[in-house]
Amino acid sequence: MKPPLAAEAVQTMTLEAFADTIVPGEKRFPGDRAIAGIAEGGGAVAAGAVDLMRTEAGGMADALPNLVQALNKHAEAYRDELRLEADPEVPAFVALPAGHRAMLVADLVRPGNPERFLWVGLAIFSNMAFDTGAHLSTADAIADGHPGLTALGYSKPDADGLWRFPDFSYRRPLAPLHPDTTATGSPA
Repeated sequence: MKPPLAAEAVQTMTLEAFADTIVPGEKRFPGDRAIAGIAEGGGAVAAGAVDLMRTEAGGMADALPNLVQALNKHAEAYRDELRLEADPEVPAFVALPAGHRAMLVADLVRPGNPERFLWVGLAIFSNMAFDTGAHLSTADAIADGHPGLTALGYSKPDADGLWRFPDFSYRRPLAPLHPDTTATGSPA
């Protein structure tokens, strides 16, 4: 039997499994336990969801140890209620198959659950990482092939790192440029 996982490994695996439940992706390697592998391409984990959760600016970093502990307690109760087999080699939430993870998360975020806002908050970080790369420079994220921004079809910036849209999204300018606007789009 393997020695128990260190607290940091438990936290990382559990947060990865949660993020993967929100925006699934493909396994990073054949023995990947945190990522269920039910979707092609990179999901929330590849988009940096755990890094975003851990940023001080996001305001959840200090709560993560307690959230991970609570999520694994919920997973243990869920597993025991359904009489699923325990797997002592990984955290309880990670041990759940993808469909069971999704059912547990659906229960945690349902209206009426007194803990709902904690779990919705954590889920939002998974979506933000995938949909916006909120913790990254957009230009750098696109250059590095960020899976969410790529899937959403974000265009690359011009060579100078700025985005320009010469065709206009409505196929016409919405207003004339102010005469003092500089070539970079800044007001004079």
